[in-house]
Amino acid sequence: MNELRGIGLDVGDVPTQAFVGGEWRRAQDTFPVLSPVTGEVVARISDCGPSLASEAVLLASEAFRSWRERTVFERAEVLRRWARLIEDHSDTLGCLVTLEMGKPIKEAIGEVVGAARAVEWTAQEACRVHGELLPSEGAGRWLYVHRRPVGVVFGITPWNFPVSMVTRKAAPALAVGCAFILKPSEETPLAALFLARLWAEAGGPPGTLQVLPTVDPAPLAAAVIADARVAKLTFTGSTAVGRALNEAAARTLKRVSLELGGHAPLIVFADADIQAAAKGAVVAKYRNGGQTCISANRVYVEERVGGPFLEALAEETSRLVVGDPFDERTEVGPLVNRQAVEKVRSHVADALSAGARLVCGGDGDGLYFSPTVVADVNARMLVMCQETFGPVAPVASFVNDDEAISLANGTPYGLAAYFWTRDAKRITNVIEKLEFGIVGVNDARPLQFHVPFGGVKDSGLGREGGRWGVDEYLEVSYAGIKWQ
Repeated sequence: MNELRGIGLDVGDVPTQAFVGGEWRRAQDTFPVLSPVTGEVVARISDCGPSLASEAVLLASEAFRSWRERTVFERAEVLRRWARLIEDHSDTLGCLVTLEMGKPIKEAIGEVVGAARAVEWTAQEACRVHGELLPSEGAGRWLYVHRRPVGVVFGITPWNFPVSMVTRKAAPALAVGCAFILKPSEETPLAALFLARLWAEAGGPPGTLQVLPTVDPAPLAAAVIADARVAKLTFTGSTAVGRALNEAAARTLKRVSLELGGHAPLIVFADADIQAAAKGAVVAKYRNGGQTCISANRVYVEERVGGPFLEALAEETSRLVVGDPFDERTEVGPLVNRQAVEKVRSHVADALSAGARLVCGGDGDGLYFSPTVVADVNARMLVMCQETFGPVAPVASFVNDDEAISLANGTPYGLAAYFWTRDAKRITNVIEKLEFGIVGVNDARPLQFHVPFGGVKDSGLGREGGRWGVDEYLEVSYAGIKWQ
């Protein structure tokens, strides 16, 4: 039996079947969940196909009709109970996240607690969704603008944040009265299924939240997206897959939210606090082993402080503790799978073969790869033109502000960017010129659950978080009322 370390919970106690219409449904086939921590199969999960997906759409459509009729205060109370249960089970969910994808346990539990707080906040924000009365040109008329739920929502979530990515999409949808069908990553379905159990315990009505795991997402996603009863698609993942899903969703004119690839620059200007910038770069780069869409992928440092910054960055990077992610001292755990390790290795090898200099790290064992810094990189190297999604910080130099901004914007992606400076005029100038949806200024952790999250250019459409995330699940309607 596979016992989750530290809490005495056996994986056998965690749901492994699909959650459809408020019931646990066993599919004909199953697929394995392989832990990057142990290398073992920790569970076998029901593998859902198009037939079960179509049934889920029908049940969601029926559930939506009654769920939307609940008052917003009734729905908010269910979400508040869900939030409390998520926080009460933060150790369990955190251990599931660590087991499934290798995130250090302190980070994993932090993700769960943050997700619970976001659900609680969303419950409150839904109560602030209201209409407007506009002035009329003629007497005896009311012009009424109101907002209502879009309907059935299909969500596809990635493996790197198995809890918060689910709640960030599902909570606002459920809060405003939508029904939500979730296809979690095949790498991390256990956390999503456990969240569904807690939703049912919180009093979530059958069919309002359904979870359909599968090892082959394409046929299931195609069946759901082709169904006209599904009103909206929300997806987090690669740009290539996002484009394909967007094209499919356009055939039935679905509302779409896409959070896609990133290639975040991190700029250090000469007037910055170099030590603070180095510490910030380590957080922005190596959090979750570099496996976040907002990870700093490219580091640009002003030429005249390049040496001191590189020395400080290497020193801070070398201090990171790599090891067993269930150990609370660990700061960097294993990468999610073999393909992730091979991509990191290939990026480092390509850079070194093209003249880059290895400053620290550069090696690994199994699914572990040591936090790495490479210097003297150029724009032609893979590490500078592709999203590495691993613990590698490539460092290049620039001469002036215009060059730094040009280098930062020289990518089709526009999700997140970071820069360090103490010059107030530069701060406003650079913020205005950076082509990114999220900017951290002297701040490696600019995100909170009540701010808008999303990108521009090839990094996606729409926003998650805050009132902007709630708006994504609402339609605006208008009624002109003439009194008789």
